Amino acid sequence: MELVLILNNKVICSHPNILRMHTYFWDEKRIYLVLEYALGGEMYKLLQKKRRFDEPTAGKFMYEIADALVYCHSKNVIHRDIKPENLLIGSKGELKIADFGWSVHAPGNTRDTMCGTLDYLPPEMVTGQSHTAAVDLWAIGILCFEFLTGKPPFEADDQSKTYDNIKKLRMTYPSYVTEGARDLIKHLLQLEPRSRMPLSMVLEHRWIVTMVKKKTDMVEAEKAKLAEKHKAEERYRVNKQLNDSRQGPNLED
Repeated sequence: MELVLILNNKVICSHPNILRMHTYFWDEKRIYLVLEYALGGEMYKLLQKKRRFDEPTAGKFMYEIADALVYCHSKNVIHRDIKPENLLIGSKGELKIADFGWSVHAPGNTRDTMCGTLDYLPPEMVTGQSHTAAVDLWAIGILCFEFLTGKPPFEADDQSKTYDNIKKLRMTYPSYVTEGARDLIKHLLQLEPRSRMPLSMVLEHRWIVTMVKKKTDMVEAEKAKLAEKHKAEERYRVNKQLNDSRQGPNLED
């Protein structure tokens, strides 16, 4: 069974926002995976360091994870445990889904196993119902909120309170979360799975499109600034060499 899951994982590794598995091997006790190296490290640690992401960064990450999930779902794979701890960052700052431990290949599209992480559990799991790929839509709604605020929306002191918050959609937005971001989160965090915004619409959501453009502009501006800095340093180095050559060596009599 484990080997089948690994092969399924390899099938869905051909996407820029999914950590690539190069190969695997096994012995009597373990199965070993040879994975792509994510130079940027762990998403969870970055979020802890930053406390929360600015909206352009959050929007870019949301676009990337939605695009990766479109690919997963097209292969009949439900992830079922989207959270910052299961995401890595590539060499170009791109998000990468890294852990498929709870994922399932579900051509029939319905499952009954309760799995995942408490703060990210969808209401259908909390209430003991069957679930579909729509659990991933709920999860990215939670993820968006956590990207923007630094914590999940239904977090409480104990499990029963968290469950109650989930079932009643009891959550509070900080004042700095904009209406565009709230609109996206609201359309993902729907109690009825069939009412959740599909991934195709997430990719085209106005807030996402706007934030991705802003992030792209920010990155390009930073690149231009860095290039100008390098040019200035090179001009200084060349001028210094010319001045040194004109002065010649300082010889003593």
